[in-house]
Amino acid sequence: MSVGLVRPRVGRVTIFDTVPLDALRRRTSEKWRHYPPDVLPLFVAEMDVPQLEPVVRAVTDAMLLGDTGYPSGSGYAEAMAAFAADRWGWAVDPTTTRLVPDVMLGVVEVLRLLTDPGDAVVINPPVYPPFAAFVDHADRRLVNAPLAADGRLDLEVLERAFGEATADGRRAAYLLCHPHNPTGTLHTPAELRAVGELATRHGVRVVADEIHAPLVLAAGARFVPTTTVIPGAIALHSASKAFNLAGLRAAVAVPGPEAVDDLARMPAVVADGVTHLGAIAQRTAYREGGAWLDEVLDGLRHNQRLVADLLAEHLPAAVWSPPKATYFAWIDLRALPPVRAGADPSRLALQRGRVALNPGPTFGIEGTGFVRLNLAASTAVLTDAVGRLARSLEDVATDS
Repeated sequence: MSVGLVRPRVGRVTIFDTVPLDALRRRTSEKWRHYPPDVLPLFVAEMDVPQLEPVVRAVTDAMLLGDTGYPSGSGYAEAMAAFAADRWGWAVDPTTTRLVPDVMLGVVEVLRLLTDPGDAVVINPPVYPPFAAFVDHADRRLVNAPLAADGRLDLEVLERAFGEATADGRRAAYLLCHPHNPTGTLHTPAELRAVGELATRHGVRVVADEIHAPLVLAAGARFVPTTTVIPGAIALHSASKAFNLAGLRAAVAVPGPEAVDDLARMPAVVADGVTHLGAIAQRTAYREGGAWLDEVLDGLRHNQRLVADLLAEHLPAAVWSPPKATYFAWIDLRALPPVRAGADPSRLALQRGRVALNPGPTFGIEGTGFVRLNLAASTAVLTDAVGRLARSLEDVATDS
């Protein structure tokens, strides 16, 4: 099988088409170094975009000035609050927030505030794999409440999980992914209200990972912050995903009006893990990145349409429709003969097609037969990747 990059479809150029593949391959992050150079990497949450120029300038100026000490002030939280007000009409009081090194470490610190070692944390698989790993790291026990077949919250399953989590009278928390990774589901206000009612009834505290909140793509869809519907919730926000800043991490924990006192108990030492350059980069992105982000969103909408068309053409048995949020395609390949026979589609894609996708089971056993594909890539790469995936699933023996 040839693994050379195929000719892209003729069409409009997006921000994802502006960085040549040879330039991307000079990057040294996980996306471009985990696999050999003949593999198309569409597995990790990094975007193939030029960095926002004001961020480049701000970080470069800090380096040239020697401004590489410890972070100070509330500028990052204030910038996040201004962004939230502009994008979602959400009034965040920066004085009630707390800085944390990144979203998942922030989740751990919030869980430590709201639960004790050995207490239960409910999650919704298939879900972002670090949820399980970090809950275990925090010495809490997992209780799974799988999503419904349509990728939405199953409230009956969730209520049973809340009952199980609190059956021994201990404290419990619910770690909500909003928007949901990998499905791209955007939870509705009605769903969030129902979650809040269940949580109140069972005494479960809600912690929301909202890192993908700026990446809402569907026309007319709107992100509704969890804490505006569930007053006792605490949410984690960061510019890392929307502005491609995973290498300059920082995050903000935002309490609902009934959780302000809880978050105020977070030890000050937690903020010591925030780097000054990370805070500078993220503050600048929130303040000056609106137009750049809109261009990214426009490109992602284009890529959603492109991949939907490519799958319909090359893999008609695949089940996927563009979700309302995130830059992922959570593709159901269970109808493909080799997958029905037990083959792992991500393994076949890598071995035979030289394209790296996330294996579905890493998100939970519910992901068996699925793959996650990163849409934040060029037209050429996505076109080639779907073609490789289709060819890798043709006429494959079950022991491949």
